[in-house]
This record gives sequence, C-alpha cells and structure tokens, in this order.
Amino acid sequence: MTAWTDPDRAIVARYLGKLRLRSANSRIYYRQVLHGFQDVAERHLAINRQTLEEAPGKRSALASIDRFAPCPHRRSLPRPSGRIGVDHQQSHFGVVLGVQHHAEPADLAGVDVTNAGSGACRTAPAQAVRQRSGRDHARAYRANAQQGISLRTQAAWFLRFDRFLQVHPELASEPVTTMLDRWVAAKTTRHHVAECEKLKQALTKALRHLDPSVPGRRPDARPQKEAAKHHRKPHIYSPADVQRMLQIARSYPSPRAPLRPRSLHAMLLLAYCAGLRRSELARLDLGDIDLRCGTITVRETKFFKTRILPLPDTVMAELRTYIDARRSAGAPQDPQSGLFWHDRGNDRYTSAAIAWLLVDVIRRAELKPPSGRTGPRVHDLRHSMVVNRILQWYRSGINPQDRLPFLATYLGHRDITSTLVYITVTQELLQEASERFRVIGARCLDPAQEAAP
Repeated sequence: MTAWTDPDRAIVARYLGKLRLRSANSRIYYRQVLHGFQDVAERHLAINRQTLEEAPGKRSALASIDRFAPCPHRRSLPRPSGRIGVDHQQSHFGVVLGVQHHAEPADLAGVDVTNAGSGACRTAPAQAVRQRSGRDHARAYRANAQQGISLRTQAAWFLRFDRFLQVHPELASEPVTTMLDRWVAAKTTRHHVAECEKLKQALTKALRHLDPSVPGRRPDARPQKEAAKHHRKPHIYSPADVQRMLQIARSYPSPRAPLRPRSLHAMLLLAYCAGLRRSELARLDLGDIDLRCGTITVRETKFFKTRILPLPDTVMAELRTYIDARRSAGAPQDPQSGLFWHDRGNDRYTSAAIAWLLVDVIRRAELKPPSGRTGPRVHDLRHSMVVNRILQWYRSGINPQDRLPFLATYLGHRDITSTLVYITVTQELLQEASERFRVIGARCLDPAQEAAP
C-alpha cells in the first residue's frame, strides 16, 4: 500500500477552495476526479497508466492524473497560475513550464507521476527545478494578473512548448534558439507560426527577468499579420435581422419551459443593445437590474472589470415585462439569483446553454446553416452593436472618434485599441464616412475654396 500523505483528503479540499470555480457542478466533478485518483493511488505501490486503466472508475483516475502530468495525448488545459520553472543545464536553458493550479508542488509529494502518461512523456512539470528568481518572476506575473492581465493564453503557449520538448529529449542539450526553431518547424500553419513568435517574446522576457544580461529581441509582426488575414470575419446583423430574431425568440417552441421564449427575447435584447458577452448574460443576477434608474450592472467580467450600463427606455420596459413574467413563473426573488432562470433544475442558464439556444434562434431565422459551425455567431451580435452604433452616429452628425472612449468603457474594454477590433467596415459605414468627408474635409483639397473668404 502507498503511504499516502493525505488520508483525510484535506489537500483536495484546500485545492478545490482555491480554484475559484464559478459553477457548483464543476466543483463536484473536480472532487470526484481527484478522489478517484486518490482511491487508486492508495491501493498501489506505484502508479502508471496500466494501473489506472485496470482500476475501477478508470476515466476519473486517468483524467485526474492527466491534470497533473501534461503529456502530448492530453487535450484539456489546466487553469494556470503563472508559475514558471527554468531548468539550467550547463550553459543552456532547458525550458520547462510548471503550470499548475493553485496547489503547491509539496501538495503532490509522494505521487509518482513520471510514468503515469504515455511513453513519450519524459518528465513532469512538477519535477522542474524552481529557483528563487523563478518564484519572484511568478509573483510578478500574479501581480499583473491582479491588475487585469490574464495569463491563461501565455501559460498555454508554454505548456504546448513543454510537451514538444518532452517528446524530443534530444533537444535537451541544444540552445533555446534551436529548440524554438524546431518548435516553429513542427507545424506549418500560420496560427502556429504566430503563436511561436509570441512565445519567443514571452520567453525572452522571462529569461531577461532571470538574467538581465540576456539580449532582447525585436518582435516580428509578420506572422501575426499573416494569421490575421485568415481570421473569421464577423457577420454584421442588420436591424431587420435583429428584429427577425427577436420575433422568433418570442415565439420559440418550448412547451415544457413556458418562460424560455421570454428569456431568449431578453437575452437577445441585451446581447445586441448592450453588447453583452454570453458569459456576462449567464452571470447576471436579478439584483443587477435597476428598473428605477434604467441601468444594469455587469460585475467582474473580462479584464476583471465591473461596469454600470444605461439602457434605453424601450429595453428597460422589455426587461420589466420579463421580470414580471419571471416572478409569475415561480422564480426565486433573491437578488443573488440568476436573472435568466429556468425551472428545469431551478437554476440559472449556463453560458453554454445560452450559446446553444441563441444559435438555434439564428438558425431558425435562416441566417446560419442548419448544421455546422459556419455562418454568423452569437458573438457577432456584439460586433453588430458597435458597427450599427457608429453608423447611427454618422447619420446623427456626431463624430465617432470623439465617442470611441465612451464606447470602449461601455463594452468593458481596457482601452480603445480593443474596441477598434470590433469596427468592421461595411458598405453603409464606408458610404457614411465618405459623405462626411465630402461635406467637411473635401474643401481642404480645393485651394480655391480654401482661399475664398
């Protein structure tokens, strides 16, 4: 029997308490997975993949071991905490990113994860050498995270690079530049090349933090530009398209959930009129709607921002009607209860459920094919809100450039640069901009009119 260091499973409970899971179901699933792995670990002297496959509840055991031993066969990514470990080998850097959750390496002591994965997995990130400077670098990254800088994407780059190095142990004695060149050549897609360029910049910053004598490098913008050419362009819904979707949502067939059509109608209104993300729709509470002031409060969303959004009187009237119908349906009236509530399970709609329902409305409006991922998306409602608002500003004689900072705040962006991504140049928008230039700026090109009194 393995001398397990945590018979009371206090480490699992402490680990779950630090995950900051938004859903109660996620906490239950994580607890089942980790307890499943611990049950197997307590019954065997050594843990390997064959042991897990032969054990009862092997799916939970395999899932849990894959969470702590990232290998090439694993697809899901853990929630990173920004912890970076750098293993020095002679005069070269063997880069291994120890991406974990909020559990410390000591919490996993006594668990042999070296042979838990496939044969290609040579080392586990938990075995990386963590020097004091690396811990200081991690603290700096966590401080940036508290200021609103997300680390998930950067940690995913390091983790994929770490898996590549584990599959190619012959690169352990090579310099970092050789490792990165081999990593770039592993795939020929434009997105992979752009990701490798970002990884090089992040890795250079990490190494310079450890050793200021490491030379910097000038970023190359070409891979990102090439990848941007193949990005999926947003679909801009016209006001007629939005009206059609609202009508379909209002008459959505739902005999077992009579409140669902009204919920879909309110979701579409807020997604388009307020530009809310689907995750923001799912996290709205009943107490976030202020019918007296005509505002909604969107709390702690992307970039860790909270914002109060004023809405038109027509939208607030629709929300008042929905809240009355929600009360009549027997929904809880606690201010912390979900705004979009369903009686099946007596809980709020999840982000995935909202996306599925809204996509179904888009399909019923014949704006999206009956199946597949092609066609307009739910997030395109947010793009459409920005484009149609700027178009309305042009038609009202308002200079959009003066209003962009307010629009960025309304959308919950950190700066105006993020808002510019949402401005898709449509034919109508181009025509209004050209007409505005003809009226205001074209005379500057005519010297005769400029010299006239």
